[in-house]
Amino acid sequence: MMKVKVHVTLRESVLDPQGTAVKNSLHAMNYHEVQDVRIGKYLELLIEPSDRPIEETVKEMCEKLLANTVIENYEFEVEEAVTQ
Repeated sequence: MMKVKVHVTLRESVLDPQGTAVKNSLHAMNYHEVQDVRIGKYLELLIEPSDRPIEETVKEMCEKLLANTVIENYEFEVEEAVTQ
């Protein structure tokens, strides 16, 4: 079993109103050292190995469903899942 960690973030050119709201709230709480906040998504997938390379499969998943590639970037890392 393989564990895939996927990070999806808005492209730099895309406004992030949710991030701005969090930054403003942090400033209101006197955390003025915070210069910017960008909100993203983190996903963990457990994937059973198959004939196809896992990187190819995950890239396809990200481009078809997990990320809106028009406004979001994604990156992922694959590691061996720890079984108990």
